[in-house]
Amino acid sequence: MTLELKRVSAGYGGVNVIHDVDLVVRPREIVTLVGNNGAGKSTLVKAISGLTPARAGTISFEGWRIDGWRTAARMRLGIVHVPEGRQIFSGFTTAENLDLGGYLDTNPGSDGNARREEIWRLFPMLRNRSAALAGNLSGGQQQMLAIGRGLMTRPKLLMLDEPSLGLAPRVVSEIFDLIVRLREQGLAILLSEQNARLSLAIADRGYVIENGRVVLTGTGQDLLQSREVADRYLGVGVELQSQSADRSSGLAKRLRELLQFDAQSRQT
Repeated sequence: MTLELKRVSAGYGGVNVIHDVDLVVRPREIVTLVGNNGAGKSTLVKAISGLTPARAGTISFEGWRIDGWRTAARMRLGIVHVPEGRQIFSGFTTAENLDLGGYLDTNPGSDGNARREEIWRLFPMLRNRSAALAGNLSGGQQQMLAIGRGLMTRPKLLMLDEPSLGLAPRVVSEIFDLIVRLREQGLAILLSEQNARLSLAIADRGYVIENGRVVLTGTGQDLLQSREVADRYLGVGVELQSQSADRSSGLAKRLRELLQFDAQSRQT
């Protein structure tokens, strides 16, 4: 088991935002957090990365209890958090941003240049903009740079907070396709995402969060077909209630097919 949370609570000031959360992310698995704005998804991700200290409960990663560790120590163990809003260094070049992402890679014999080449292969468009200031990149390119910077540390768990926020549909398709490919390469991924349909379509499992508490769990496909989830998060509740299970499965299939769109869109 890569990551395990038991009864974790965290918040800001004197108020807890998440309460008694249990969560598991296993190796080579995509786990999605579903919930409205303010539900506590970002706070939960920050509690795992150490940006917001856990006030109760335990957080374990690969057998280590880490809820008292600093963020940098968690990164060295293999946890990388790509925050909402990208938060790149806009005054630095694309290549410099990637190099900054690799500064905690202390593996013996680690070659930063070789690692950067791996990122270029994942994001060919970034190679073409390697000398450009990151602030001059498009929104989609900046999001890819933020993910690439996180990958420079060779993480075992990649946590993505709202990676599709503010991006065009074609770019969103590329980002979700990338997430699937990263899982296939061996990464465990925790995805906090407002686009519930796409995130559940690619997820192995999901957690529905309301008012800081986990209220529903299941496989990505089960949650995608759930009437309760549809009513609250997919915007198709009334229609979905009258559809058969086969029709619901078709929705998941169409969402997965959308992820194939990136291959065609890159050619246009």
